[in-house]
Amino acid sequence: MSQKRMVRPGGRSARVQESVHAAVRDLIAESGRDALTVPQVAARAGVTPSTIYRRWGDLQELLSDVAVERLRPEAPPEDHGSLAADLAAWTELFLDEMASPAGRAYIRDALLGDPDGSNAGQCSAYAADQVEVVLARAVARGEAAPPAETVMDRVVAPIMYRILFRPEGLDAAYARRLAAEVLA
Repeated sequence: MSQKRMVRPGGRSARVQESVHAAVRDLIAESGRDALTVPQVAARAGVTPSTIYRRWGDLQELLSDVAVERLRPEAPPEDHGSLAADLAAWTELFLDEMASPAGRAYIRDALLGDPDGSNAGQCSAYAADQVEVVLARAVARGEAAPPAETVMDRVVAPIMYRILFRPEGLDAAYARRLAAEVLA
């Protein structure tokens, strides 16, 4: 008889992850990211440093994991009654959050501790899911909507490029222009 590995959703593993993530967020708020160490995080979280090393490998991978969690949207995009209004509002919010000092730090951490690219993929999936909600809402209202991939390529990708490589001039007008152009 083969044995199945038992997974306990919400069990000890989830509690450890939440306490470690909370410790990272608290310590960064108190002392800054550069002062953070694995032993500090472990002590604050009530776990041993070996628990952190075993699960995350090193501090950078832990920071990456925390960043991916913090980049997860907390709610679906707001409904403003039309595709143009919904996409403009979502794009402005996305730009505002990602281009903020905290957003830039999370993006950096998500990418630096991501040797296999899975965190970048997860962050991209978060944005794609939000775009798909906006587009599905528009279609349900009888509006024509571009494919989600087109919005990702013509709205999300330029914003991320600018945040990473040319951050000057990023404002609500830029976000609205991208949203309008993809619908033109």
